[in-house]
Amino acid sequence: MQEVLLLIALAAGQLASGELRLTVTDATGLPVRAVGTLASGASDTSRRFDTDAAGRFVFDRLPAGVYRLTVASAGFTAATQTIDVHGGTPREVHVVLAVAPVTASVTVTRETPLVDRHDVGVVYNVGSQQAREQQSLVPGRELLDLVNLQPGWLMESNGVLHPRGSEYQTLLVVDGVPMDDNRSPAFAPELPDGAIEAVSVLTGTFPAEYGRKLGGVVDVTTSRDIREGLHGTIESGAGSFDTQTLFGFAAYGRNRRSLTVSAGASRTDRYLDAPTENNAANHGRLASVSVNFDDQLTARDRLRLGWRHSDAAFQAPNDLVQESAGQRQDRTSGEQAAQGVWSRVVSDGALLDVRAAFSDLSAAFASNDASTPIIVNQQRGFSRSYAKATFAAHAGRHDLKIGGDFARSPVHEALDYLITDRDFFGRAVAPSFAFADRQTETDAALFAQDTVRFSGVTAAAGLRWDRYALLVHDAAFSPRLGVAWASPGSSIVLRGSFDRAFQTPAIENLLLASSPAVDQVNRRVLRLPVPASRGDFVEAGISAAVARTARLDATVYRRSFTNFADDDVFMNTGVSFPIAFRAAVIRGADVKFTVPQWRSFSGFAGYSYLIGRADLPVTGGLFLGSDTAAALQDQRLPITQDQRHTARARARYQLAPRAWTAIVVRYGSGLPVELDDDDSLDELVAHYGRPVVERVDFESGRVKPTLAIDLGVGVELWRRDRRRLDLRGEIANATNRLNVVNFAGVFSGTAIAPPRAASVRARLEF
Repeated sequence: MQEVLLLIALAAGQLASGELRLTVTDATGLPVRAVGTLASGASDTSRRFDTDAAGRFVFDRLPAGVYRLTVASAGFTAATQTIDVHGGTPREVHVVLAVAPVTASVTVTRETPLVDRHDVGVVYNVGSQQAREQQSLVPGRELLDLVNLQPGWLMESNGVLHPRGSEYQTLLVVDGVPMDDNRSPAFAPELPDGAIEAVSVLTGTFPAEYGRKLGGVVDVTTSRDIREGLHGTIESGAGSFDTQTLFGFAAYGRNRRSLTVSAGASRTDRYLDAPTENNAANHGRLASVSVNFDDQLTARDRLRLGWRHSDAAFQAPNDLVQESAGQRQDRTSGEQAAQGVWSRVVSDGALLDVRAAFSDLSAAFASNDASTPIIVNQQRGFSRSYAKATFAAHAGRHDLKIGGDFARSPVHEALDYLITDRDFFGRAVAPSFAFADRQTETDAALFAQDTVRFSGVTAAAGLRWDRYALLVHDAAFSPRLGVAWASPGSSIVLRGSFDRAFQTPAIENLLLASSPAVDQVNRRVLRLPVPASRGDFVEAGISAAVARTARLDATVYRRSFTNFADDDVFMNTGVSFPIAFRAAVIRGADVKFTVPQWRSFSGFAGYSYLIGRADLPVTGGLFLGSDTAAALQDQRLPITQDQRHTARARARYQLAPRAWTAIVVRYGSGLPVELDDDDSLDELVAHYGRPVVERVDFESGRVKPTLAIDLGVGVELWRRDRRRLDLRGEIANATNRLNVVNFAGVFSGTAIAPPRAASVRARLEF
């Protein structure tokens, strides 16, 4: 332990967000009530504010970057200035407004910084405007769809996100609390769509603060700045497949305190990605409620408390054979979560942050007696107690942060099955099986990071230590290094980084796949403990402002792994569990061209190239029957997320001061196809239908390219002060193209993207 503490004291990374405390006075020092905006083209952030009677306002959880602050008040000359927000300590900004001459005419520039000269890596930020305007056909996928538009990300069937080819290695951070379990709709209830305030997405150059799952990081902010008085939002919508949504939140702020209550509910007849065009048995519903309290106790102390409950109930869609047999499979999931955060400004330039969180997530899967080829029932879940403490300080050219966290997660799993089609599985498979187990996972981490800034060079260094214990015990040190260079006065930034990653196995169904009880399922069994994955990530890139109106980000990368994480399906039940391959190499490039605002136009276009190869034999997981021999072969094969070319684009045009239109285009060159040797074309057609099978190129072993075009429009129907009523509409997959997302063996892994569908939403802000 002494060695760990010594390394933390010596080591140092970049900081993801900060706080800005604004005070507005006149020339005599008297407070002024003012309004204004804080905006950055680099971080795609724009926040409006009203100062209180003391002339104060606090911007919370700002993405790191350079901002343009505009402050105005009746009778005073408007003021603008550039603010640099880097580091975890609060930034104090004092603006003095001068009395305006009687004939004064003031022009305020709307130009915002496009490139942060101190960025050692690329952070893709989704602003509040895009989060508010972009709709999702499927309730609960708003956040997933926003992330999927960013370079380097691929959304597989049923909303599973894969960053740069990694399987189940997405770290979701919600208001500072990490969630490293699978948060796709099929596994857990998602955040309510209307609660998203801002999203920051990382695919490389990770601060040492992040760990355990490091394929990519999605940092979500749902908390809002404290505003005086009552304000909120009510949103309601309807669409194809009998989709209905309702969400609302109300916040009341007074004397630097705020109470926020939000709730949402939705339903649809197309919740998951069905394996056939029939979309049989696919109803789903979501519900959630949350309460948050924020108190600026003193000038140095801040307290935040939050609680959230959410649940989901939905059906697993059938293929054609299962539907004709009368199969019905139902899934439910629910989550309770609470957290408390205390922040204290220890001194000028130093901040202590302590937080604790608890969550309990459970899920169930049930099949009726007509299910084929197998009846399966499952209960699983875990609870997590989490604590974290960090200390951040700004000293000269340095922004430092040290800290640690600890999590304890009791896990429980139970599953039973009964085979109804013996011919499908063969006589070597046990006709029935029952399993139940409980274990406790513990995770601990310590980290330190520092960012040093000079006129043209920014260097970030960090070190992280992780300890993991569940079915295997492991620990590792992970160094992180990054550097950026920009010549004085230049709008071009060159950067490079190295990240060591220690990634823990996925928790879902890990006990089942590792239990000796599974040996009775088949005469031939290969069962290996699933180890933690280790990776070395190297990347280099460039960011540049183009013609003072656009930003270009380009990155090339290489990721090498030992014990590369993947997943498999247990007995064709749809119950997935983690496995690991001996090694893997993934390399590629990400490019994004962004126009924050040029006249009436804004938008972006992104492209990703990826090629990934994994090396057998397997080093962890469960394999039955003939799969055992294949798993032990020395062989190289493409990873399941080996889609070579992916392109995403969104363009928005302001038709009039109160009307806009947008178009989103998504293209993918196609994922690899997995088929059993005894699968015949006639059998595949019988299960999925001929149109779906024809979307597969069996010669190349890939799904044929996918293309979808979404059209959106919005209009502001009414506005008065800060109150307004908006109406938005969208047509998804306007060309009604049949897009196959995945195509695999019979009864597992086949899914098609939604057909053409329309939706409309009304939003009232008050």
